[in-house]
Amino acid sequence: MKIGVLISGRGSNLEALLKAKKRGQLEAAEFVLVVSNNPDAPGLERARERGIPTLVLDHRSHRTPDDRLDRAGHEAAVVDALREAGADAVVLAGWMRIVGERLLAAFPGAIINIHPSLLPSFPGLHAQRQALDHGVKVTGCTVHFVDDGMDTGPIIVQRAVPILETDDEASLSTRLLREEHGAIVEAVDLWSQGRLAIEGRRVRVRSLRTG
Repeated sequence: MKIGVLISGRGSNLEALLKAKKRGQLEAAEFVLVVSNNPDAPGLERARERGIPTLVLDHRSHRTPDDRLDRAGHEAAVVDALREAGADAVVLAGWMRIVGERLLAAFPGAIINIHPSLLPSFPGLHAQRQALDHGVKVTGCTVHFVDDGMDTGPIIVQRAVPILETDDEASLSTRLLREEHGAIVEAVDLWSQGRLAIEGRRVRVRSLRTG
């Protein structure tokens, strides 16, 4: 599986994937391109250090004739870059952009995302803050396929994290991040081996065939 990774920030989940690859995991996965909409994203340097091609496509530079942000034009450029790199799958690893029709159409059923809550609870932005404000005792992270809703696609992997009485948004985010790293590696490993099957709302994990 040739994978393009989209990031907007520090790229810690990207780094978890690249470290797993270096350890000999993710044998069926090849990371062919890292794209960021943010030219200052620290994750770009993490990719470069490991020899992964990178590309900055700043969404702010894509404007309509009347000088509005051109979301469709930006996404078309992202699709073109992924196709040129030979990607046949996409991982959103902290991509702070809503996925639109062009990206979904270009990679149908082939985009996954990591989200810091136990979906369907607390979709969208500031999931950790939402969990704390709601007073839940357990939250977690979810890796899911991307569809045309807000964090509504079929779920691949979930990991639970208890909320401590002393937690604030920063401490909870830090503990969640450790689980995110493991979850994204697990999901990409299964996915790249062709072991995931979407059946309605459920993602089935096929057994490894031997012999």
